[in-house]
Amino acid sequence: MFKQRRSPSLQMSRMRYASSAAVLAALALAACASPRAADVRLPGAYEAPAGAPVGAVALDQWWTAFGDAELTGLVEQALARNPDVRTAAARLQEVRAQRTGAILRYLPQGDATGSASRTRTEQLDGTEINIPGFSTSGTSESYRANFDVSWEIDLFGRSLAALGSANAEVAAARFAWEGARAAIAAQTADAYFQAKGLAIQLADARETARIQRELYDLASRRAGLGLAASSEADRISGELAQADAQAAALEAELQAQKRAILILAGRVVEPTANVAAPPVVGAAPPVPAALPSELLERRPDVREAQARVRSAAGQQRLAQLAFFPTFTFSPGVGWSRQEQPGFFSESQSWTIGGSVLQPILSIPRLMSELKVQNARTEQAVTQYEKTVQTAFQEAEGALVRLDADRRRVALLTEGERRAARAFEAARTGYQRGLTDLTTLLNAEQSWRATRAQLTSAQVQALRRAVQAYKAVGGGWPAQSYAQTGPQAG
Repeated sequence: MFKQRRSPSLQMSRMRYASSAAVLAALALAACASPRAADVRLPGAYEAPAGAPVGAVALDQWWTAFGDAELTGLVEQALARNPDVRTAAARLQEVRAQRTGAILRYLPQGDATGSASRTRTEQLDGTEINIPGFSTSGTSESYRANFDVSWEIDLFGRSLAALGSANAEVAAARFAWEGARAAIAAQTADAYFQAKGLAIQLADARETARIQRELYDLASRRAGLGLAASSEADRISGELAQADAQAAALEAELQAQKRAILILAGRVVEPTANVAAPPVVGAAPPVPAALPSELLERRPDVREAQARVRSAAGQQRLAQLAFFPTFTFSPGVGWSRQEQPGFFSESQSWTIGGSVLQPILSIPRLMSELKVQNARTEQAVTQYEKTVQTAFQEAEGALVRLDADRRRVALLTEGERRAARAFEAARTGYQRGLTDLTTLLNAEQSWRATRAQLTSAQVQALRRAVQAYKAVGGGWPAQSYAQTGPQAG
């Protein structure tokens, strides 16, 4: 039986052919991988009432539209001192430093090295050799210096892909810092309006207690004159106790809310008395009208998600380029000096060379890494789409609810005015003996309930205005951040 033997040259040819085919197939597959276009289509307009003209309120400082100096000061302090803002700023500095490192690796790399040694040799036993130029005893010195350089010659645009990805990471970190500032500004304003709402409720509770004391004194006098039963004074005493208990609870809530404001503003050690929260609220300022497309230009979370897509696309491109050969240029210079007893030499040298690396057996690993990066890029694109949709939902919802809050405040304002007038009439009638206690207390209860609803609606409208400003992109426009940020670089 005969066996056919393949010549070594034929086997080598087939191996080279298989390697070349694998490389070409990998390059073709790498070239086909690219991020898909994100679907960020939005409705042409909000299904919500139009706001004020676009230029009516400066969205980069929306909190000044409330006309409250205390609020403006608290927000500015929070933007400068809050730990979340400072952490985001430090993260931005970290990413900027990482960008520099990512770019420098494509520039020439090399370090100078030097060494020196001095050796003293003494012959202790045996035959000492002392020939000119060679001796077993004496002092020898050696000096060396080298400077070797390695430079990856970028023929396929790896440095540009790395720069694009690094710039996108910096942009994402900058927008994350901006988002942290916008969130802290909104949290501070929201906490401040909650504190003012608690102050109003506390003032109402104290006013209720004052009125109940007056009624208690009046009921006691009427009982003493035999004009009313003593049970009326006891009933009013119970109402007075409830009012005092509510005032005590509101005092504690207000103090806790003021402490939360001080923490947001970075003023932790200050007493809560330093926060002025007067028991008054004004009307919610108008929210500028905006097109849904402007969310893509202003909302920091949307712009951050968009930057994440660019960064992932850059990393995807680098994963594709990993299949291409890498060319490295390696020049160097050197100097050496040798001194021995009876012998001396000094030399200098220079080298120039290069190398090329073409992935062959590592192609399966590179293919796996490319698939991983493709999946990460798809995740970034999907997250961008979700962020845009969420932004539109939040903006439209905030505008619709704000409009409802305004109408609710208008209705309750009129209702509170009528209820207060009815209570005053009932109290006057009770003082003159024309109205019984039950009618008076019912009128007071109706007035207090309407006033509580009005206060809640007013505070809710202010808080909703804060949400609306934040939802429509209230913050800092992208064009103002071209060269800004903490220690821009």
